[in-house]
Amino acid sequence: MKIKAKSTKRDDLKTYLIEEQQRLRADISKKVISGRERAGYGNHIADDATEVFEQTKLLALRRGLEKRLTKVGDALRKMEVGAYGLCETCGVPIDPARLKVIPSACLCLSCQTHAEVRKGNNWRKRS
Repeated sequence: MKIKAKSTKRDDLKTYLIEEQQRLRADISKKVISGRERAGYGNHIADDATEVFEQTKLLALRRGLEKRLTKVGDALRKMEVGAYGLCETCGVPIDPARLKVIPSACLCLSCQTHAEVRKGNNWRKRS
């Protein structure tokens, strides 16, 4: 697993989060959906399908980056008010090793595991 922040010191975590915020903003600005406004009016159906697929893929990538940017922004706001490093669900301090790897983490490992299990169970029920 790649360590993201230099250390568990708050200044190093904040520096990482600010750099990550800038990188994400730059990546989002590069993910501009271009092409014809009205796919389906091209010369060939396969070309239209490829264009729609690429636009959909680009949109999904952009949404993923936007979600990560929101999490980074939330972490920086929490630092400002002194709530950084506390689990949003149970309020216990998040393990510094977890924050070093995922500086934007908002849940402790236990609550994150429970959230993923619930999400997995909900997914299975929909099938």
